[in-house]
Amino acid sequence: MDLQQRINAFVKLGNFLSQFSSEGFEKKDHIEHNELFFDGFKHQIKLAQEHNGWFTKENVLFSLNGWSNQLTDRNINKWIEKHNFDTENLKTIAIIMAGNIPLVGFHDFLSVLISGQKVLIKQSSNDKQLLPFLAKYLEHIEPKFKGRISFTEGRIENYDAVIATGSNNTARYFEYYFKDKPSVIRKNRNSLAILTGKESDDELIALSEDIFRYYGLGCRNVSKLFVPKDYDFQKFFKAMYHWNLIIHENKYANNYDYNKAVYLMSQFEMLENGFLMIKEDESFSSPIATMFYEYYDSEETLKATLKDKSDAIQCVVSSGFLDNEIKFGQTQLPNLWDYADNVDTIAFSLTIC
Repeated sequence: MDLQQRINAFVKLGNFLSQFSSEGFEKKDHIEHNELFFDGFKHQIKLAQEHNGWFTKENVLFSLNGWSNQLTDRNINKWIEKHNFDTENLKTIAIIMAGNIPLVGFHDFLSVLISGQKVLIKQSSNDKQLLPFLAKYLEHIEPKFKGRISFTEGRIENYDAVIATGSNNTARYFEYYFKDKPSVIRKNRNSLAILTGKESDDELIALSEDIFRYYGLGCRNVSKLFVPKDYDFQKFFKAMYHWNLIIHENKYANNYDYNKAVYLMSQFEMLENGFLMIKEDESFSSPIATMFYEYYDSEETLKATLKDKSDAIQCVVSSGFLDNEIKFGQTQLPNLWDYADNVDTIAFSLTIC
């Protein structure tokens, strides 16, 4: 199977996914194998919601829409243009996936297959409905994918390399267990935003998407703010308000009530607006329904701090602060070339021999 065949298959997958958006499900005439797969995928979306209370219909469709927009011929070719695919050295790369947001492991899946390798997938129990169905669709679109995609619920065996995503604790286990294999091991990372107090209302409203999308469960969700001394949080809270209905989601509300009770009993100082608490804290990882913040005196000192702690940071949202910053509202809309932990998984896949 040559590279162009693999590209064509994923472009067709993107077209298939375009039928499932927050605007509703729209069956299109030109989509291949739609009679076999359209209704089935609607059912898988429903199952994903029933299996995991965090996977609301809105969040599942947001993820699907993002992948539909990325899986275009133009985007894929831009993504892979710097790599050399001249030779095919078929190896099996195992992927251990997280399950915090819908299809969170899809980029690894795509990277391995577009590189021409075989993939062995161990899914999280929290996110196991969508990807196997999409893999079957790929195999129908491009039969040469058959035998290159496999799933396991047990022990990972017969593989040449591994990409594993987990917590800091599981990463230590991964590093030991896979010490004899080429590997990419991902640990906990968080995203943060740097505010100056000069942000427009539109920028802060966009920031609310970075905070609340997927209930803040993703590593690209902003969980920490750096703000100047005497920062006025009223404008910030006003911009967050259009997410107020999130408190009616039971799992989110339970976390809000629990964390608020803990803070009050511990006599921690915090501000809250009925659905979001903000607390001064040096940590990067904040609980659900909570945003940590920290004051900064000097931009240069803050830049040095961020550089020193770069291994714990996934994204930095700001305006004109850093060269590699992300614009407000864009953390959950990564491009194909925006790699988790800045590790090029295509380059990794191509080096396995």
